[in-house]
Amino acid sequence: MAIIITDECINCGACEPECPNTAIYEGADDWRYKDGTSLKGKIVLPSGKEVDADETQEPISDEIYYIAPDKCTECMGFHEVPQCAEVCPVDCCVPDENIVETEEELLAKQKFMHPDG
Repeated sequence: MAIIITDECINCGACEPECPNTAIYEGADDWRYKDGTSLKGKIVLPSGKEVDADETQEPISDEIYYIAPDKCTECMGFHEVPQCAEVCPVDCCVPDENIVETEEELLAKQKFMHPDG
């Protein structure tokens, strides 16, 4: 499952540089699928959703840091545990029970975003 940042977030920013997928953004910041990945142009995500990796996406939160769930792999393929949760001083990076993914799905997503890594 993807990780979410709860509203207990204190906006310290410790999580953002730790994400190997560049899936964490400051509140109100636009995001792109291409940020920190090998994705570019028109793509079809492993979920089947068609997007333009270069196009800006609306912020998921205007107030606190947020994680783009389509880019979150819980650090699978990079680390043993989600790095955002490891560094969060208030433990607000938690599994999103609304987005359940298997280890295989998370690893496939990681390989899709980083085919050479």
